[in-house]
Amino acid sequence: MRISKAGLLVVLAMLAPLLVELRTVLSWFDIELTVIETVLVGGILVACLLIWAFLPARDTETEPTNSRQ
Repeated sequence: MRISKAGLLVVLAMLAPLLVELRTVLSWFDIELTVIETVLVGGILVACLLIWAFLPARDTETEPTNSRQ
């Protein structure tokens, strides 16, 4: 897992206000999002975040493949 469970929970909790404010900012530019569209965008963001979080992290501590012996 790339992020701790607590960190993932915090990021997921911060998505709700972010999405609400995104609707507000977009309305300044005359782009109106319905509630359904906002839920859809939020679902896509949550799905992408969960996929990224549960992918195995790359191990950067491995030996180089072309090491001299």
